[in-house]
Amino acid sequence: MKKIVQLLCLMLLVSSCGVVRFRNSPYYYAGEPVTAGYTPRGILEEASYPCSVSGPSVRRMIVYLPEDYYTSGQRYPVFYLLHGARGYETSWIRKGEVLQITDSLWNAGLAEKCIIVMPNANQYNDDRDYDGARYKDCFESIFELDGTVEKSFVNDVVGYVDAHYRTIPEKGARALAGLSAGGLQSLFISANYPEDFGYVGLYSPMCTIVEKPGPDNDFYRHRDEKMSRQFEGGEPPLGYYIYIGKADFFRPHVAMFSSSMYRKGYDHEFTLTEGGHEWYNWNAYYADMLGKVFRAGGALR
Repeated sequence: MKKIVQLLCLMLLVSSCGVVRFRNSPYYYAGEPVTAGYTPRGILEEASYPCSVSGPSVRRMIVYLPEDYYTSGQRYPVFYLLHGARGYETSWIRKGEVLQITDSLWNAGLAEKCIIVMPNANQYNDDRDYDGARYKDCFESIFELDGTVEKSFVNDVVGYVDAHYRTIPEKGARALAGLSAGGLQSLFISANYPEDFGYVGLYSPMCTIVEKPGPDNDFYRHRDEKMSRQFEGGEPPLGYYIYIGKADFFRPHVAMFSSSMYRKGYDHEFTLTEGGHEWYNWNAYYADMLGKVFRAGGALR
């Protein structure tokens, strides 16, 4: 029965996200990071970082900085934001409204100034397969979640950002969030590395993994044991936020996951919204979380 439910969820995800995309599509490659028609107030940069695991030797990330970053001299917390299946490092900009939302909250004083980092979290075989951050279809994205990229996230992505930007290199100054498949990645990256992320956001997350045999497959196993260490050993997250739409096909799994966390006494916020597995919800989830993280005292609000 569990396998049937997983299969149905995948079929619904495919119908929502689409399966086939051809190389002549304008969205096949990550492309330029700026959306047409909007000029961000902050500073938008591209950065290439070396990879320590199998796959492409170098990957690209998009970094959004406060407009006074190069004149303020101050250090900033970092918000790591992951795409979902069919996505790449520019998805939150090209399909979402991350720049508009961020600027609006910053300008109104409703969110702390921080560095927004959007990496490419897909698995690729090598530089040729990566091919300029090429688009990956839904099936390809989901069935390649094997822990290879995820296990190197702290070393490669966080390590690069801390080395090249004026960050506050500590747990309470790092947030990690993602949508759908990126929500699943955020769940397990934070559970595998509980000492590195003070805030975690799961936006319509996949809560089960379609296992792919591989040397890093253990990354997505033993969730309960890993979360036990995350919430009971040492310092628990300062904020853990779970969002799902009433019409989202992942709602049953996500609701059960949240209920399990409540039973275990794991402090978190569960937000049920209208709508389904859509960008308008993910934009709203990001806006809500951005307004809560890095506040004085670090308490849930």
